[in-house]
Amino acid sequence: MQSQDTTAPAIETLQRLRHSGQIRAISLDLDDTLWPIWPTIAKAEAVLLQWLAQHAPGTAEHLGDTDKVRALRHEIVALRPDLKADLSGLRRESIRLALTRAGDDPALAEPAFDEFFAARQRVELFDDALPALQFLSQRWPVVALSNGNANVHVVGIGKHFRASLSASGAGMAKPETRFFQAAADAAGVAPEHVLHIGDDAELDARGAMDAGMHAVWLNRGQVAWPCVGPEPHVTVASLWQLCQGLADR
Repeated sequence: MQSQDTTAPAIETLQRLRHSGQIRAISLDLDDTLWPIWPTIAKAEAVLLQWLAQHAPGTAEHLGDTDKVRALRHEIVALRPDLKADLSGLRRESIRLALTRAGDDPALAEPAFDEFFAARQRVELFDDALPALQFLSQRWPVVALSNGNANVHVVGIGKHFRASLSASGAGMAKPETRFFQAAADAAGVAPEHVLHIGDDAELDARGAMDAGMHAVWLNRGQVAWPCVGPEPHVTVASLWQLCQGLADR
């Protein structure tokens, strides 16, 4: 079911927040908010397979294609629950498991992961991402808050962020309230003065609201609210719309 057009109400709500003085910092999701994540991961997994074909051909043959690479990544989630919030660790250990099963040197997991990780940073920003970062960072301190393992400095957008928090580095993940609190702390404000923006209804919007923040759900697909319970403070279809609502008037 498609949601109704919320452009005007969203802009009005954002304008009220803008003029209320309640917003003193921004926290911002990365994957699927600033760039599409799955095309990025698919390319990185292809790079990984190419590297393995040169350095561990038995493992590359055993894996075969990116679907099997991804299946092994899901398998390691069940085998290593201690790495639940560490996407880099999960990926590294899935590569190590593949090498071991194929009879190759498991120590190759480290350089193989490095190849994957470098490719994972080569993202293609949504058209509205860079203008939005420029707009937001000129007005408020911006903190990246991601369950992923992208490095904003390697991606090339680090100058727009006061700080960047990842689940891998923090040892916790959205929607955990403490993770949102850490973002507020990094911005130097209380959670009630943070506007959190992200694409995931449960992890971003609901998580931010539970932490006492103002929540913007970036709903690029314009689908109906999928969660049980109250909807977020604001829903926008693009970061262009977000900036339109937060612009000085």
